[in-house]
Amino acid sequence: MIHNNKGQLKIQQMSFMLLAVTIFFVLVGVLILSYKLSGLRKMATDLNEENAMTLATKLANSPEFSCGEAFGNIKTSCVDADKLMVLRENIDKYSKFWGVTNIEVRKIYPSDKQEITCTLGNYPNCNIIRLKESEISGYDASNFVSLCRKESFEGEIYDKCELAKIVIKYE
Repeated sequence: MIHNNKGQLKIQQMSFMLLAVTIFFVLVGVLILSYKLSGLRKMATDLNEENAMTLATKLANSPEFSCGEAFGNIKTSCVDADKLMVLRENIDKYSKFWGVTNIEVRKIYPSDKQEITCTLGNYPNCNIIRLKESEISGYDASNFVSLCRKESFEGEIYDKCELAKIVIKYE
């Protein structure tokens, strides 16, 4: 009977040791998995930022925004301010077209000390054209563009382009 108890004790020790080793490897696996998932979250955030930058550039070059050939040859990242003002009045038709919550074009240079939102009454003596506005928070991105419009000086029509930033926000 004494030999039987020693054998049972060794079997119990072995089973506890196997259980402890299994729990150790499970914990190590959980730690590795959580580390990999945190990297995955960062990759998702980076991808969202890259998509937002691409969307800002895509919007600037879309037919509704772009200068096209109105200012000579075809220009990339050129936004027609006159088109934006007309589009601003009809933005309800495009409310879900671009999949963004906010669209804003902000003149950077030459800069004004005050922020003046554009309306039909004060255009072109303003520096922010807000096309779509929402209180929903989310990701935002911006890209630099040329903001161009037709100007008249002493009966002569010329192209006036300024440096601007297109800012979009999406969920």
